[in-house]
Amino acid sequence: MMGMRPSESGPSRAGRSIVVDLGPGIPPVRRVATALARRFYQICVTLSADSVAAADLTPLQFAVLACLNKKNGEPGIDQNGLAARLGVERSHVSLLVEELGKRGLVERRVNGTDRRARILRLTPKGDGVFDRLRGKNTAANARVLDPLTAKERELLFDLLIRVIKQNTAYARPGAGRRRRRAGQSGSGQGRSSSVRPPSAALSKQE
Repeated sequence: MMGMRPSESGPSRAGRSIVVDLGPGIPPVRRVATALARRFYQICVTLSADSVAAADLTPLQFAVLACLNKKNGEPGIDQNGLAARLGVERSHVSLLVEELGKRGLVERRVNGTDRRARILRLTPKGDGVFDRLRGKNTAANARVLDPLTAKERELLFDLLIRVIKQNTAYARPGAGRRRRRAGQSGSGQGRSSSVRPPSAALSKQE
């Protein structure tokens, strides 16, 4: 790839720095998958949040609309299917659907073949909101990849898909949270700072 490369400091076994200096005023980042993915995720979510803020939606709420829209989504999937596609816990999806339902954007119907399941669809209002925001959100996603050429963007997608496909078994919602110790109450006392109640997690969904 042509252009300037970030300066690197400190030797590593492969001859590259394990800590990458991204420039003045920018915190350095470690050259490992987890650290780079976290920083990349923050960038994606910030731009996505800006693109849907006018409708008072979070990126995850917009993702629900995207999954259920009529044009290229999957209207009619159930809540478990939606949770799997979003990569979040089912309890989070239940809260998301409830919030969007109260706003008249999503409707739930009982599955005729399994009355325990709820089939999800966007309301006409929900489809309208999605259509109105889709262009801005698409532009926000494209902006993330502005430093890359069109060919490099496709290569990045292909590589990410390959990595995800090979490691799908490890894509578990809630992974990395500390387990609550025996004797700890559910009131939040003694809860790890990395674990937030579902409502808090949704309001800041990254």
